[in-house]
Amino acid sequence: MSSLAQSKSSIDQSYNPTRFIKFYPNPATAVINFDFQKGYDATYSLLIFNFMGKKIYELKNTPSRININLEDFYRGIYIYQLRDRNGVTLESGKFQVVK
Repeated sequence: MSSLAQSKSSIDQSYNPTRFIKFYPNPATAVINFDFQKGYDATYSLLIFNFMGKKIYELKNTPSRININLEDFYRGIYIYQLRDRNGVTLESGKFQVVK
């Protein structure tokens, strides 16, 4: 195996973050869905922030599947955070709303 192939292989393996939730569709228009992939705990909270950092949505004691209506969301980029009961961020990501 060439050193380039070895390097790429180690990068691929090290960049394999364990995801708690899957979200779709992205970009979204009317609804975005969050589904737990593993490690579901009903005490988790899901928070959504606009790109300016203002919290615009919070759901405590999350179900294993979450459907969020985007009717009141403006077009743009949003950040989600999944937090445990102590407020520690377990996962974060971004999604886009297009209208």
